[in-house]
Amino acid sequence: TEEFKGQIVHPQHWPENLDYKGKKVVIIGSGATAITLVPAMSKGGAGHVTMLQRSPTYIASVPSIDFIYEKTRRFMSEEAAYKFTRARNIGMQRAIYALSQKHPKTVRRLLLKAIEMQLKGKVDMKHFTPSYNPWDQRLCVVPDGDLFKILREGKASVETDQIEKFTETGIQLKSGKHLDADIIVSATGLQVQIMGGVQATIDGEPVKSSEHMLYNGVMLSDVPNMAMIIGYVNASWTLKVDIAADYICRLLNYMDKNNYDEVIPSGDKSVMEEDTVMGSLSSGYISRAADVIPKQGKQAPWQVTNNYLEDRKSLKNAKFDDGVLRFHKHSEVTTRKPKLVS
Repeated sequence: TEEFKGQIVHPQHWPENLDYKGKKVVIIGSGATAITLVPAMSKGGAGHVTMLQRSPTYIASVPSIDFIYEKTRRFMSEEAAYKFTRARNIGMQRAIYALSQKHPKTVRRLLLKAIEMQLKGKVDMKHFTPSYNPWDQRLCVVPDGDLFKILREGKASVETDQIEKFTETGIQLKSGKHLDADIIVSATGLQVQIMGGVQATIDGEPVKSSEHMLYNGVMLSDVPNMAMIIGYVNASWTLKVDIAADYICRLLNYMDKNNYDEVIPSGDKSVMEEDTVMGSLSSGYISRAADVIPKQGKQAPWQVTNNYLEDRKSLKNAKFDDGVLRFHKHSEVTTRKPKLVS
């Protein structure tokens, strides 16, 4: 990238005063960040925005305003309408995922047809036809088809290719094509970071999360007082976060009530599998993170199901005296004290 004379921007460190009006912008990537930035920067005045992707992603258009909610709130209370709409959306998402697993070709055909209708022949479908089945990787959504609208209008474009090298004025592609750019946005290369990058140790020995399982999807096996939350890979990430956080709070209250200072989920290595808790996805960033993501278990409470309805029931009704969680008071705690090193 040193050859490029323009500006390179990383979304995680977005400059507050970035001036891209009238400029040629190339956004590298095709995930949620990229497909959000393309219409946003185009509407913000960029001269032209090009989304450069190595391979296509499934993208679905969803309404920014839920019409079911708008209709039900006319004859329901605000709270009732919200609960009804939320339950409907969760159920519909679960149904789509289940259908994708059982009949991937059917869902693929429906998704591609919907994209084709959005593009209206203005953009080559090769840029939106993935080689994998739906939900082998996370499905991206765009509000009100804003990405497709910008592409139809010619204010943005998509290139499916690989980078040969960076040049002074842009990016040279392996196909021989050159993308001119004033600004390049690197919206790719996600690196999964477990526990926010904190390195936990027990008696000076580092805790390698990939050598542990997740108890009820929220605590590392054989690590004292270590709770962590990994959201759903097949639904809204925060669906799992909500119920997991509630479970952790109940656990803390239980420990306070009983004057416990330490809790350790006692793991059973015999039920540990080679796959990670996010192994159902084939995305590159998941494969690259196999050495940091906790392992999947063969059975409860070590098996992460990525099923909201099952998790909601099990976590809300979970008993803490299950024979797996071991509780200790200060007088009983050994020298095994966890430390966190940033």
